[in-house]
Amino acid sequence: MNRIEQLKDTRAKLVIEMEALKKEIPPFEAALHSEDVINNGRESDVRHEISSRQIKIDSIDHQIFRLDQTLDRLEKLANRESLIEGYITDMANWMADELELNDKRQSLSTRLEEIRQQAQEEITSARQAETQAATAYAQAVAWGDIEGEKAASTDAQKAAKNLTSATEQHRRQLLIITALEQELAIVDSHISEAQLAHQKIEATALRLAHNALEEAWNDAAQKLLDVGGKLYAAARLIGRDPVSLMKLDIPEQGENFGSWRWSELADRGRQHRTRDLLSL
Repeated sequence: MNRIEQLKDTRAKLVIEMEALKKEIPPFEAALHSEDVINNGRESDVRHEISSRQIKIDSIDHQIFRLDQTLDRLEKLANRESLIEGYITDMANWMADELELNDKRQSLSTRLEEIRQQAQEEITSARQAETQAATAYAQAVAWGDIEGEKAASTDAQKAAKNLTSATEQHRRQLLIITALEQELAIVDSHISEAQLAHQKIEATALRLAHNALEEAWNDAAQKLLDVGGKLYAAARLIGRDPVSLMKLDIPEQGENFGSWRWSELADRGRQHRTRDLLSL
């Protein structure tokens, strides 16, 4: 039975124990209201029975919570190759989506700017034409130019019609601009979603990589301690004092927050004999 199976077995036993304790509480709760308990002043004893069981339940529940964390870590580490491969694929897909959305955004932004500029230029040009026609008409009247007045009047009427058409066109263009702005906002929202999804997957993948590296660190530390134990034993057998090894302090990574010190080398060193040390 490997460690994962052992932990699952332990968890199952804890669940059974916790459920059994939970079933014991209702009878005590009912007893609190019984005449026998009340008349004999045993409420405190009954409450103590309930409290003691609830404390055990809370303790077991916390143990299960910690076990679930450990199991999740170990199961992901056991399947890390396939998980990492899946994370990489998912990140690539989200990145491709983001690139595609950015292309759409660029296209929308370019078209939006073109329409804005066109709308502004057309309405400005129409207004200027109307103003110029009105100015020409006023000048013709001022100089008594009958023919010029007629021509300017005709131009003013054309300019007014053109301005009316330009105003209607401008209104339609504003509707298009609003629609493009809304579409651009939707695309921006999708880009943000893609970025967030990518970041979440990346963070999950990095946590798994971090856990795997912690395990690799601990494995490497164990190998170093094995060599250190032999080094300690060899020094002891030849009468040398392994002073430098006494400075050893290797922090353990992962769920435990301890460290391996020189005493670990001493314990391992006592297990080795000359034949062990000569088997290099």
